[in-house]
Amino acid sequence: MRRSRTAWAAAVLMSAAWTLTAIPADAATACPTGWGSLDKSRASGTTAPVKNIRTGSHACYDRLVVDVPGGGTRLGYWVRYVDRLRQDGSGRPISVGGGAVLAVRVAAPAYAPETGAPTYPGRVARPLPGVDLSDHRTFKDTRFAGSFEGETQVGLGVRARLPFRVLQISDRVVVDVAHNWTGSR
Repeated sequence: MRRSRTAWAAAVLMSAAWTLTAIPADAATACPTGWGSLDKSRASGTTAPVKNIRTGSHACYDRLVVDVPGGGTRLGYWVRYVDRLRQDGSGRPISVGGGAVLAVRVAAPAYAPETGAPTYPGRVARPLPGVDLSDHRTFKDTRFAGSFEGETQVGLGVRARLPFRVLQISDRVVVDVAHNWTGSR
């Protein structure tokens, strides 16, 4: 009886070992997939102004963060791929480098609503101040498209039309753009 239990246990362990060796080494480090490239939006808004826009590079994606202190859960957004970025109000085209352009609109002004004084130092059609994309795999360019009627718009030039997700996290809107469609690093 003891010998058959030992044989059975050995067979189970061998089966588990074969299963583990059949899983590719990078499967544990695969990137999230399924974000898609269609428009993403959340209807809401705030009068709390944009204070900062920053980027970061991660193993699976590049990230753009729009900081709106005091915006809380009332932050709305609209993010989509566009053929050409246009400035709100005037409709003037803004050139953005890269293989594709994401228009990122946040429902918060980049100025103090009471005075009209700027709260974010961006200048229309210019790169975002303080943003360095030299270590980013996906982001190629950023452009400030202005703030008009309580909404702020940014153009994000990416390598190609890639999947992205948008997260609204307390006081910020986060846009992650994947490095590729396959989920591989």
